[in-house]
Amino acid sequence: MPPAEPRTSHRSSARGIRIAALFVYPIKSTRGVSVGEARVEPRGLAGDRRLMLVDAAGEFVTARKFPGLLRVEAQLEAEGLTLRAPGRPELRLGPGGGAVEELEVRVWADRCRAEAVGAEADAWFRALLGREVRLVRLPERHRRPARGAGVREGDEVSFADALPALLVNLASVREVEERVGAALGAERFRPNLVVDGAPPFAEDNWREIRVGGAEGVRFEVARPCPRCGLITVDPETARIHPRGEPLRTLATFRRGPSGDVLFGQNLVPRGTGTIRVGDPVEVLREEAVPGPRPELRWRRAQPGGAARGRT
Repeated sequence: MPPAEPRTSHRSSARGIRIAALFVYPIKSTRGVSVGEARVEPRGLAGDRRLMLVDAAGEFVTARKFPGLLRVEAQLEAEGLTLRAPGRPELRLGPGGGAVEELEVRVWADRCRAEAVGAEADAWFRALLGREVRLVRLPERHRRPARGAGVREGDEVSFADALPALLVNLASVREVEERVGAALGAERFRPNLVVDGAPPFAEDNWREIRVGGAEGVRFEVARPCPRCGLITVDPETARIHPRGEPLRTLATFRRGPSGDVLFGQNLVPRGTGTIRVGDPVEVLREEAVPGPRPELRWRRAQPGGAARGRT
């Protein structure tokens, strides 16, 4: 079947699509922070996943293996970083300065240079997780190229799994909740941008959007997000759902051609600026795509599964 011809859509503010929520995740795999506005940078939203935990070999450490990380609150402040977690004392870290230790780290197959935050942060996370880890920062002077479908030469990403930002549609979340028979919340899917006012799964056909009106920020809708077992972990309790929900239900109707379970859309910024909760979302370009394949059987994925999702 030949690919569908792209078409321009004018169903933006006229259809009432708006930003319902914005989230940043200062440290990869920790609790999201709801914000009223966010600066869009080439790497994604400012302050999103610029920090990450690594093991002694420099390999990234996530909530796939340590679900308790989802209960860690990392608050970026002008004077530094504040860390909070159940059962742990609050830790305030200054902005740093002076000599900085650099090390090579790895996110999936990508290797890049990072800066060590410091021994105090390392000790705090070591006590929390019971293993040797280090907290590292991706400085502006070091780049991690973005890769894969929907990416152009020069695109970059923070410590996110694949691409700079993730969009989730509230109507799609509600449909999954109805099928599962339980409240989940958009936060379960670790989005940056949450939109409301579009039909369920309309985002599957979006190819380019603009947030904030005629002078707003454009995003290319690069590709859908494959989901791993992390979405089976309740972000409030860090407990894994005993029946593997909502991944199990999603797998009955949201499998892509390669067998991945798909939910949400990865975005690449095509401009910079500030976006806000309540901003209109205009769909600049749509293209019909083949739907996911429900005939593929569900395979239980644990939080440590290998699918790149969104941590």
